[in-house]
Amino acid sequence: MRALWLTVLLCLGLPAWAEQVKLENVRIWAAPDNTRVVFDVSGPVQHKLSELTSPDRVVVDIQDTRITRAPAQPTKADKYLKLVRNGVRNQNDLRIVLDLKQKTEIKSFLLPPNQHYGHRLVIDLYEPSRSDALQRVSVDKTPPKARDVVIAIDAGHGGEDPGARGPGGTNEKDVVLQIANRLASLINKEYGMRAVLIREGDYYISLRKRIEKARQARADLFISIHADAFRDSRVHGSSVYILSQRGATSEAARWLAEQENASDLIGGVSLDVQDDVLASVLLDLSQTASLEASIEVADRVLDGLKSIGKVHKRDVQAAGFAVLKSPDIPSLLIETAYISNPSEERNLRNGFYQAKLARAILSGIRGYFYEHAPDNTLIAMRKVPKKHIIARGDTLSGIAQRYRISTESLRDHNGLKSDIIKVGQTLTIPSS
Repeated sequence: MRALWLTVLLCLGLPAWAEQVKLENVRIWAAPDNTRVVFDVSGPVQHKLSELTSPDRVVVDIQDTRITRAPAQPTKADKYLKLVRNGVRNQNDLRIVLDLKQKTEIKSFLLPPNQHYGHRLVIDLYEPSRSDALQRVSVDKTPPKARDVVIAIDAGHGGEDPGARGPGGTNEKDVVLQIANRLASLINKEYGMRAVLIREGDYYISLRKRIEKARQARADLFISIHADAFRDSRVHGSSVYILSQRGATSEAARWLAEQENASDLIGGVSLDVQDDVLASVLLDLSQTASLEASIEVADRVLDGLKSIGKVHKRDVQAAGFAVLKSPDIPSLLIETAYISNPSEERNLRNGFYQAKLARAILSGIRGYFYEHAPDNTLIAMRKVPKKHIIARGDTLSGIAQRYRISTESLRDHNGLKSDIIKVGQTLTIPSS
């Protein structure tokens, strides 16, 4: 038996006669690569973990605590946890036994209260060799000569972190996962494109891990999907954000980034994993090419959203979102609607409207990669004709310069008799 005493005191000087702590609820979040067991407790606790074998199980002794209801049980699909049992130890202490399906690594930590929860004792279960396995995948995986464009779709929040909540009780984490699934389904039907879902179910993933998963998938684009909220329920419309290297483009953008970046505090992250790797990941975009690509694809996605309804800001916004700080992947964050607006909350719950959002986002992704597909992709090899829709301020010579062709060839290819062009007009770009 291997035992480790873990003492976690958030308040100092607790009197000896303090009221016994209550374990008020047990919540279980099963993800593909870990299971999180959350104990909602009425105050800070001292606890001891013991790992036992034959069969594999974890014993959690919580000092001077009593349970107020039967603990939740894992689903059959849970990869790590089989059963949760409880009993009394030494008359005053609570013993929780986690029966395991396999040998696991264990991490535990206590979280202080926040706007969603009170005190929480968190037990994370995961495979012992997960780090080595991830490293082997990232090093050994060799991309094919002609590959799909990979789109990483990140449904915001999840599990412990519900995100924003609408007046009708809708949780952001639920509707954005539904939208992400619809978008992934559409992308997977496109020639030469493949979607990778960062979050596939109702569980929490740290902001750092979301970036890592996108990089492990060798993503060409990272899209984080959210549903905004504001104290004024009349505010409505969708928005598209990229990472700001300096200040936010508006006070609203700064406020929103602060809310989203607090996700790790709500979802619960053990502080002992905040190492130098995190510091290197959460840097501002250092590669100009990635930022420029983020801007262009964000513009196209915003144009798609404009086609289905009112947008909150007519231009792409910028703010310091931690989840967008991958240095080598073009990244954008989409606030699909204001879940705090009753009308938009109803839209977000509607499958037809979710499909419209997914199609609008796809149109922007498709337009971008048809013009800027990486050289080793199927889309690039197919040589899909490039299209350019004239925007305000465009000139024929400027468009020709952008695509590195001559103004004469652009004019002749489109049958133009002069350099006069109109907003909304579509030009086909000849091969250079």
